[in-house]
Amino acid sequence: MKAGILALTAALVAGSAPLGAAGLYEWKDAQGRKVYSDLAPPIDARNAQQKRFTGSVVEGGESYATKTAREKHPITLYANACGIPCDQARQLLAERGVPFNSKDPQASPEGQAELQKLTGRLSVPVLVVGTERVDGFESGRWHTALDRAGYPSSAIPGRKLAPPAAPASEPTPAPAPGE
Repeated sequence: MKAGILALTAALVAGSAPLGAAGLYEWKDAQGRKVYSDLAPPIDARNAQQKRFTGSVVEGGESYATKTAREKHPITLYANACGIPCDQARQLLAERGVPFNSKDPQASPEGQAELQKLTGRLSVPVLVVGTERVDGFESGRWHTALDRAGYPSSAIPGRKLAPPAAPASEPTPAPAPGE
């Protein structure tokens, strides 16, 4: 009886081992199409690779939630050399790991016309999340708009985006004493 139980236990352990080590395979099929599967590729597969993923991070470094939110609700930041509000706006987006397009309306007459048409004035910063617009910087309103769009509340650890540099016309603040 004990030998039967031991044999059954050994068979179950051996059968479940591949599940713990399972990864995702990527290869090209005979027609040149990229294939992804949790099963090993056929012998005639080209460029076969085994991939391992942890959590819900897409190879590009953004989470699945960020990728989905970005596709449904892309972000545009209208900012220029407006000083502290524009700096805080960039910093908030960087801390949340939010990918965004940055537009400087002062850089061209077209940019000014675009912002004028969007808001009715030329004040920055302005955050556009999908179809939602938030005029001026107020962190609570910006977080709410980003939350509604499904963006994660913080960047993936170790993958915080560096805030884009302010436009060249913006004066660089002097470092604080001791920096």
